[in-house]
Amino acid sequence: MFKSKVTLAVTGASGSGYFLRLLKALVEADMQIYLLLSDAAKIVLKTEENEDWPEEVDDLNFFLQNRYQTKEKQIVALTAKDWFSPVASGSSAPDKMIICPCSCGTLASIAQGLSNNLIERSADVILKERGQLIVMPRETPFSTIHLRNMLTLSELGVTVMPLAPGFYHQPQTIADLQDFMVARVMDHLKISHKIGKRWCE
Repeated sequence: MFKSKVTLAVTGASGSGYFLRLLKALVEADMQIYLLLSDAAKIVLKTEENEDWPEEVDDLNFFLQNRYQTKEKQIVALTAKDWFSPVASGSSAPDKMIICPCSCGTLASIAQGLSNNLIERSADVILKERGQLIVMPRETPFSTIHLRNMLTLSELGVTVMPLAPGFYHQPQTIADLQDFMVARVMDHLKISHKIGKRWCE
């Protein structure tokens, strides 16, 4: 029914616009998306993008299906306590996960193997099953603790992709900068796309 499945998690770091653009790109690529939003992510989404999404998960799923004109269950929004959802178990979870943006608190929890909420548990599942995990931190400057946690994850095979867009494509808008990072994610997931210009194009 769908080309593939992916877990997309959103935490309370700045950079909600990147998440919105990535979600749209994954829908357009005919992916099924298990969507996990932390409480802090909803606050940042409201603050940065003036987006006020429904609190109840059933209402949120209905909202997302209408907003993105998706197939049924193409976006499956989950709550932090949906421990019986597919993403919580290695026997059923997608083998790809992106955390965009990823707070340094979430990054630290994953690096230490904690599973205090569904986002952390989903990442833990990806790691133990040797899947593909992309974390996209947005912080500056990075402390030594942040850098050590990133190194730990990198040594475990995680792709650490800070939200730090390039400028060689001569961006004219904030959307151009968001597209740069979304295109990099799509490349790493090996999903074909036509987002933005590549080097020397």
